[in-house]
Amino acid sequence: MDYFVKTLAGIKAKGVRPDLIGSIIAHYASKWLPDLSADHHPATDRGLTIFAESPESVTTLWMKKRFFVETLVAILPPEKDSVPCVFLLRLLRIANMVGVEPTYRAELEKRISWQLDQASLEELMIPSFSHTCGTLLDVELIIRLVGMFVNLDEVAKSGAALIKVAKLVDSYLAEASVDSNLNFSEFVALAGALPSHARATDDGLYRAIDTYLKAHPGVSKQERKVLFRLIDSRKLSHEASLHAAQNERLPVRAVIEVLFCEQTKLNRQMDWSGSFSGTRSPYLGFEAPTRCLSKREMCGQQIEVRKLREDVHRLQSQCYAMQMQMERLSEKKKGFFRWKFENVMPSSILKSNNLSVVDKIDKSNEGEGEVGCGIQTPEDLKTKLVRGKKKNPRWRKSIS
Repeated sequence: MDYFVKTLAGIKAKGVRPDLIGSIIAHYASKWLPDLSADHHPATDRGLTIFAESPESVTTLWMKKRFFVETLVAILPPEKDSVPCVFLLRLLRIANMVGVEPTYRAELEKRISWQLDQASLEELMIPSFSHTCGTLLDVELIIRLVGMFVNLDEVAKSGAALIKVAKLVDSYLAEASVDSNLNFSEFVALAGALPSHARATDDGLYRAIDTYLKAHPGVSKQERKVLFRLIDSRKLSHEASLHAAQNERLPVRAVIEVLFCEQTKLNRQMDWSGSFSGTRSPYLGFEAPTRCLSKREMCGQQIEVRKLREDVHRLQSQCYAMQMQMERLSEKKKGFFRWKFENVMPSSILKSNNLSVVDKIDKSNEGEGEVGCGIQTPEDLKTKLVRGKKKNPRWRKSIS
């Protein structure tokens, strides 16, 4: 180890990039301590470590491991992302197991918090090596890591990193909730460590709370209310809302709130679909605050928009076909009854510019001896037409 530290100091003096220095340290550590290797299998280890075949006592071996880990932490490059987060989490697991000094442990936790969005759920499942802790997992460690990550400045953490950490915390809570010894205060502290805008959807948090209630049937009614206050009902998906509405482990007030939010979403969707026809929704101004939609919700909305457009095009084509059919029928009727109106309203009357159409009809009715208002009804016109045809001698001659 002393020669490695001196060699690494000479490499740093040459101006080698920090990420290359970190890869050298990770490769050296995985060779001498197989627990830090990604493909580590305890059954296949054959003396690759300096601690495996030593004839010394177990206490001496653990002290050597502690010195090895503390030396590795001391020579890590100070730059961010110089060492993978997976390697740091494995190093922290061994550091907690062998009991390194608190200063080295704090340094490791600080470096992990910088890159917590790069961690995986498997590496976060660090067991608790403390005799005072009743849980199998070190939940207090994860609470500290998430707290330090949230307290980072906005430049060090991005919105995407915050969303990744939120998903990671929800998955960790779902796994840790199975432990019946998990304290209620620890669960609430870890679930509420992240801000509300970190979760695009609360389905993962709801699953973790439901798992906790299954494993802890003795939770009081007041504690159930506290747990459900951690969830935003507006961020639950349709499947999660249906499950929550039928969940007997939730308080009645929580179920009512979920149903109300689902009804509000349904009204909003109906209002949104009705906006294509120009209608105004009565719920305008009372909708829930907008939020960032997930990819699943965006795909669902795009499918609904596509279906609505297809329906609109289909209705337009049907209306156009009906309109063409009505025009053809009107043309047929006009051609069939054209002979009835040729003797009633000649074209010479319609082409005159001095009198109106009504006055011209009145003038044509003068001297007929008809009693009326001057405008003949269709029945009168029909009777007049029939009488005129009866007085035509050529019509009688043709009949005879």
